[in-house]
Amino acid sequence: MITLMTKESDILKIVKEDILRCLGEEKTGISLESIRAEINVSNIFISKAVEELEKGSLIKLCNNFISLTKKGKKNAKDIVKKHLVIENYFKETKNEIGAHKAAHILEHYVSKEVIENIKKLSTFKHKSIPLTEFEIDKEGMITDIIFSDYGVFERIVSMGIFPGEKIKITNSISNNIIINVDNKKIVMSKDMARGIKVYGEN
Repeated sequence: MITLMTKESDILKIVKEDILRCLGEEKTGISLESIRAEINVSNIFISKAVEELEKGSLIKLCNNFISLTKKGKKNAKDIVKKHLVIENYFKETKNEIGAHKAAHILEHYVSKEVIENIKKLSTFKHKSIPLTEFEIDKEGMITDIIFSDYGVFERIVSMGIFPGEKIKITNSISNNIIINVDNKKIVMSKDMARGIKVYGEN
């Protein structure tokens, strides 16, 4: 099993991106109360995120009503676009709610390069196999993560394991495998690895 300890700075980054996405999706300003209802974190993080976004000239706050600045609109547009690419990809294997949840988690972790890979993955997604069936030392591309528990899904994603990212099994020991993702070695149980789908050229 993978354990996760999220730094406060990471949580704050996620909250700021969530605020920008909410504003970008609405196209208009929204109340601070609506933001608090939408984003499930403590008010301390919401207040800190709003403060930093305002200092960065990304939002304007007036009478508890938040709106995007010109600079903020550009950032929000990029976040929303990333979210939609991921959500549309997951709609092939998940229902609409599941795809939205997966995109909501993944959008905070993936790079532009990975987003480009995700756009191409649909063409061979049906050829992917569980990670446990993949050859040792062969590099593949992650195509899907199949877990109904989104807490587990987020722990896996936070380690850099997500669709569009390259992965390699370097060793297999008893009920665990050792994988290499983004130059990081991770020990993972085979039970968990079965929920990760991978594609590799023959």
